[in-house]
Amino acid sequence: MKFKQNMLVAGTACALAAMSFVASAQTLRVADQGDALSMDPHSLNETLQLSVDGNMYEGLTGRNKDLSLAPALATSWKQVSPTVWRFDLRHGVQFHDGTPFTADDVLFSFQRAQADGSDMKSYTSDFKDVRKIDDYTVEIETKAPNPILPSIISTVYMMSKKWCEANNAVKPVDKRKGIENTASFKENGTGPYRLTERQPGVRTVMVRNDHYWGKIEGNAQKVVFTPIGNAATRVAALLSGQVDVMEPVPVQDIARVNASSDYKVLTGPELRTIFLGMDQSRDQLLYSNVKGKNPFKDIRVRKAFYEAIDINGIKSTVMHGLSRPTALMVGPGINGWTAEQDKRLPYDVEAAKKLMAEAGYPNGFEVTMNCPNDRYVNDSQICQAVAANLARINVKIDLQADPKAIYFPKVLRRDTSFYMLGWTPSTYDADNALNALMVCPDPKSGGAGQFNLGSYCNPKLDALEHQIQSETDQTKRQALIHQAFAIFADDIGSLPLHQQYLAWGVSKKVSLVQRADDIMDFKWITIKQ
Repeated sequence: MKFKQNMLVAGTACALAAMSFVASAQTLRVADQGDALSMDPHSLNETLQLSVDGNMYEGLTGRNKDLSLAPALATSWKQVSPTVWRFDLRHGVQFHDGTPFTADDVLFSFQRAQADGSDMKSYTSDFKDVRKIDDYTVEIETKAPNPILPSIISTVYMMSKKWCEANNAVKPVDKRKGIENTASFKENGTGPYRLTERQPGVRTVMVRNDHYWGKIEGNAQKVVFTPIGNAATRVAALLSGQVDVMEPVPVQDIARVNASSDYKVLTGPELRTIFLGMDQSRDQLLYSNVKGKNPFKDIRVRKAFYEAIDINGIKSTVMHGLSRPTALMVGPGINGWTAEQDKRLPYDVEAAKKLMAEAGYPNGFEVTMNCPNDRYVNDSQICQAVAANLARINVKIDLQADPKAIYFPKVLRRDTSFYMLGWTPSTYDADNALNALMVCPDPKSGGAGQFNLGSYCNPKLDALEHQIQSETDQTKRQALIHQAFAIFADDIGSLPLHQQYLAWGVSKKVSLVQRADDIMDFKWITIKQ
């Protein structure tokens, strides 16, 4: 097995040097294993980016501490017909440059989220029209009844039409192509914090928005966010007092951090599901020694891969017990999940070998596996364990583990044969995962299947998803979700692994809210004097 590890140009020593200022009691220093790849809230649908940007930008709806739906830039909403939702906008809100927020910005933002280059299309794929009733009232008309629309749009953040036009940022840029515009490194939102410094891969600095429309419960006047890719350096930065909050704490270091007098680890199950995807579309894989055909089109091969993965071994040795093996693409806490369906295929190497032989690969084959090394908990270690598991059925994995700044643009343009991905349904409903990860990719639909990077396709599942989106009877809707999950599981549409656990290292002087979706709200963080 070849293991290719691409390192960031900036060393960890430089990252720590960037934090070597004298911190006041109201300066919050946050470290993460990776960086938000852009300040543009529509350019990448990835949790860390949505988390960082979400402190500066807001949607019409938002989330409370318990993840229940909350008013944000809309104060209320109602369904005025089966296909029309009306939103009453908040009065008196200003963007960070002082420009008033109005309905024109809402229409512009949703249009921008649907434009080429946007990574947020899947949230607006059901839109038929967005119209202005007056300066503080908008209506969203959908192609079919959509009972959970307010929940779906909570991470589609609003941007200033005037600012984007003045800064040549009317459309988002496609991170897959490595293009940037002004919105990539500057911001003008309505959120509780505003950007003052942006050095990609080094640090991002935000200060409190004194003109924020809402209440900021915390006392952080300044937030310094620093990516530290090396796990040991990240833990050292916490224990030496150079950062106040960091994530993730490596599972093997949790006990050591908890044993310290000044720091602790907050753990809890995350809503994110980690899975492996396979190119099931091309007639020949891009990165394999199999020529003239695609082994992943054969369900026997996909099932063999599934049964060869020792997920409990990964839980024990790689995750140190802090994971929950799963058979589904969503976990507990997501509407539509049931324990009855969440039963994995057995780990059975001999059965997997038999399936490979039946499929015509008794001696296995070679394939490149793409993984991030700074996005999920022990992501590259998980991929190494999977590679070792697959070697038992004679599959030789060429493992390519990259920083997410390289990894995501590559896999999002489908330049991959076998890959890892993690997904948290931001709507806390199964429809989000079905629409983004499991339906046939269809660029004409405005975002359906946008993150189904292996291009799995079953028209029966697509038909069920259309019904799920418009079904208002909850009992019938749950039954449709279960049918769709069953089809995907029977087809081995992907290889589900586990729901990872959150592990945030926190100074005992800091109080915060750990959301199960891994979003960190700075407005709820308090630093004790």
